[in-house]
Amino acid sequence: MPAQRAGVRAFGLLGRAIGWLIALLALIVAGYFLAAWIGSSIPRNSGWTEAETGIPVMVEDNGYHTGIVMPVVTPVKDWRDTFPSLAGPTAHGARPTHVSVGWGDREVYRTVATWDDLKASTVLRVATRGGPAVMQVAGYYRPGTSTHRRWLILREEEYARLVAQVEHTLPPLDDPTERVSYSSFDPKAKVFDARGRYWIGYTCNQWVADALAEAGVTIGSWTPLSGGVMKWIPQGDKES
Repeated sequence: MPAQRAGVRAFGLLGRAIGWLIALLALIVAGYFLAAWIGSSIPRNSGWTEAETGIPVMVEDNGYHTGIVMPVVTPVKDWRDTFPSLAGPTAHGARPTHVSVGWGDREVYRTVATWDDLKASTVLRVATRGGPAVMQVAGYYRPGTSTHRRWLILREEEYARLVAQVEHTLPPLDDPTERVSYSSFDPKAKVFDARGRYWIGYTCNQWVADALAEAGVTIGSWTPLSGGVMKWIPQGDKES
């Protein structure tokens, strides 16, 4: 009987330890979301106003990831010089008018098409030590406005700073045609090596916010979640 009581006591202690661990994990997750809400509510460049005329750029969002969409060709930048593939047709046969760029974890961009594809080991790695970053690039033809696609009008000098920030993310090459691309779950996009390391403290959404902040746009200070970016981008009827 003493041995049986000892076993029951040990089982109870194990159950309480598991309960405390679950509670601690829930507290950490809740704290992360709270910190993300607070951090994204603290503005950078609070005095900025959108230009009435200039270069339109788009911030796009799929619910958890944001990206930046820019004209392929402007007086400031011809993105075909950086990504020669933009000179070719899109999947629909038309030449792209805009380029979409996003930054993130290499493994995720290459293998995670849906939440069902996301492995627990990938989540643990991203949450603890992170992983090498890549830039995902896709060509669009005349993308339209929607709730998840919102335009901003930038002045030329603001757009030039945005371009410089995006280019700084890419390792420099003398010949852009030598830039190595990786396969992706999205056949319409190409994935290239990028500077930086992705983890839950510095996400794709933080990269977008930092690029916009460099251009001078009003944006949150710490925006690891997509909603923290999009709440600063007004909805409107602006056209590309």
